[in-house]
Amino acid sequence: MSAFLGVECSLTGRRWQGPGAEAERLAETIAQTAALPRPICQTLARLGIPASEAAAYLEPRLRDLMPDPHRLKDMQAAAERFLSEVARSGRIAIFADYDVDGGASAALLIDWLRQMGRKATLYIPDRIDEGYGPNPPAMAQLAADHDLIVCVDCGTLSHEAVAAAQGADVVILDHHLGGDTLPDAVAVVNPNRQDETGDLSHLCAAAVVFLMLVEAGRQLRAKGQKGPDLMELLDLVALATVADVAPLVGVNRAFVRAGLQVMARRGRPGLAALADIARLDAPPDAHHLGFVLGPRINAGGRVGRADLGARLLACPDRAEAEALAERLHQLNAERQEIERAVRDAALAQAEERGLDAPLVWAAGEGWHPGVVGIVASRLKEVTNRPAVVIGLDGDEGKGSGRSVAGVDLGHAIQRLAAEGLLIKGGGHKMAAGLTVARERLEAAMERLSELLARQGAGAAGPRVLALDGLLMPGAATPELIEQIATAGPFGAGAPAPRYAFADMGLRFAKRVGESHLKLRVGDGSGGQIDVIAFGAFEGPLGPALERHDGARFHLAGRLEINRWGGRSTVQMRLEDAAPAG
Repeated sequence: MSAFLGVECSLTGRRWQGPGAEAERLAETIAQTAALPRPICQTLARLGIPASEAAAYLEPRLRDLMPDPHRLKDMQAAAERFLSEVARSGRIAIFADYDVDGGASAALLIDWLRQMGRKATLYIPDRIDEGYGPNPPAMAQLAADHDLIVCVDCGTLSHEAVAAAQGADVVILDHHLGGDTLPDAVAVVNPNRQDETGDLSHLCAAAVVFLMLVEAGRQLRAKGQKGPDLMELLDLVALATVADVAPLVGVNRAFVRAGLQVMARRGRPGLAALADIARLDAPPDAHHLGFVLGPRINAGGRVGRADLGARLLACPDRAEAEALAERLHQLNAERQEIERAVRDAALAQAEERGLDAPLVWAAGEGWHPGVVGIVASRLKEVTNRPAVVIGLDGDEGKGSGRSVAGVDLGHAIQRLAAEGLLIKGGGHKMAAGLTVARERLEAAMERLSELLARQGAGAAGPRVLALDGLLMPGAATPELIEQIATAGPFGAGAPAPRYAFADMGLRFAKRVGESHLKLRVGDGSGGQIDVIAFGAFEGPLGPALERHDGARFHLAGRLEINRWGGRSTVQMRLEDAAPAG
């Protein structure tokens, strides 16, 4: 297939690719069968939605897509043990991961228990002092004062820590890749256990917790009792699904669609306070969950107190929620500064080592463990290769990795741990964490590169920027964006449509802040559109477009509605550009 608009190598080094002949035929079939607007048909065709399923896809109903909780092993036992402790007002502890998924999972249980007149102890490990997941000292301490410990978004590989919980039962609700054996817990509910079918492997931990609460509600009803309204908890499931980059397919898409509707009612004080401090003047959408609210909730676990995010999400008091939101907002600003310094150093080191290997990696003295995952994501985006970034401290290094489509990083990390090259490691296909001895760092990264090369890492050639089609500025209307939105929500596994605007003249260019660029561009017929390029000066886009000297460009990006001062206008979020002609 020839390059779209002839762009073989854009300013960011990508080849532009438009819809193929098969997608065009499917879009035409959907248009004829379902009588839908052409832009929606193009989006559905790209997502591979058959014409016969188009109408149902545009209106995902949770009751139609919700899986039976019993499809997950140990689910009945987990709910029974949880409810037995609730019934006798037993002592329950929740051990959660320090990211958004872990915080939302914990908040789901805390909120549900509060509505049932019960309380739970929240424990989230410190990222630096304790690291990821249950550890023996913490579990032993919790077991001394509690009858049941529920581990959420962690625990599947924590054999030693679970064994240390003497005197308490342990239930694990997780989604990370499981090993050959499971910890000795009452129940390990995880769609990514080795003995599961994998049909629900796309669920985040909060979704697993939600399914457990569905099963708990079913067991309560069988006894003639009533539990809390689970639909009002879907805002937490939606937040975790998007923030954990779970693919928006199947029930995940229904979770997010329904959860955004709950969030729009602003009934959860923590999320309402966070939206206010982030200056969201409209109901949040999936983009806001992943890039506005999610990073702020994560900030506590990255550079502050690990439990701040979960406490905010579970907080019932408006004043306390506002104080927590303010603190997380400040911590997020601190995180951005730390991240910027580590990112620059890691990229320089990776470039010196070479960016053409199957694995791109960097390690530095004192790099903050709370930002290495974000920096790994940046390296992955720049190189189109799996990336690992490690912060060294003493004799060890703690790192995080991010992968590309088709390369299972979590499996490779687990194998490295099994071979003894890592102290510990685990995760899932697209993201993983690890701890490595300083003396084995080079050998571990060399072996990891070898394992990833076997999966095809680094062999994909130039990166491709997929485009849905060509638009003129005059066609980019709020009505068009609203039509396209009916095929959402968009995110991982279901990306928002991306359009090209050909042969644009730059009529206005202004740097905003340290790294962003604001543009107004137009075609030769009088049409124009506003453009925002976030982080443009962190790469080649900013300098090239700011100093355009009258040159014309093809532009590519996604459309959104910019609401400011009571007005709604169309704005393009620029992702790439190429010289025209």
